[in-house]
Amino acid sequence: MADIRVVVVAPKFEGNVGAIARCCANFDVKELYLVNPCEIGETALNRSKHGSEILENAVICTSMEEATEGCFLVAGTSGTITKGDKNFARIPVPVREFAEQTRAYDEKIAIVFGREDIGLLQTELNRCDLLITIPAGDEYPVMNLSHSVGVVLYEMFQACHVPPKCEPADGSEKERMFQYFGDLLDAVGYPENRRETTAVMFRRMMGRSIPTKNEYFTIMGVLGDAARLIRSGGKWEQKR
Repeated sequence: MADIRVVVVAPKFEGNVGAIARCCANFDVKELYLVNPCEIGETALNRSKHGSEILENAVICTSMEEATEGCFLVAGTSGTITKGDKNFARIPVPVREFAEQTRAYDEKIAIVFGREDIGLLQTELNRCDLLITIPAGDEYPVMNLSHSVGVVLYEMFQACHVPPKCEPADGSEKERMFQYFGDLLDAVGYPENRRETTAVMFRRMMGRSIPTKNEYFTIMGVLGDAARLIRSGGKWEQKR
């Protein structure tokens, strides 16, 4: 996971600052830099919970340049999405895409959040290497400051910590499983006029669940053994 520094520019409410420190603790982020923040007191400490150490060690800066010094990449955040390529300074990357792209970084990345009311100023946005955004509803796309920090840090964390998906079955293996299912329907004497609909339902169900290769082989084994058992009228025996 990249070495992340959370930078918050001119936060107005200490409760949000405390909640941000808590989010940092949730997702293993140790560095919190505050640029010209509001007064930080008991409310912030109470909201920080187990992130109190992060809050107490937060670095207070007088400029965004100071807060991002030494960072390999500076990512600003924006709740405003500009469509088209004319105002390129405000065209953001969805946060999940950004998290996937930077998951292999071992450099320090500053993620910069703006004020609760107006966010980052255009001059501040211009100092960022790129912008990221959290996709949200068109009618109310701007999230609470601390909530935004939580979502962004979650996406960064999960991109690096979710185990890779197991290998799925290939097309021929899936078709073989569907064939085995059809054989089972035939073996149990399933009504002919309902077989196609039931087979389609089974296919859709398996498509939605996206089983792994191992799961496909297990299901195929069960279906195949069941059909053979029914046809032979015999007793199931464990394969050696």
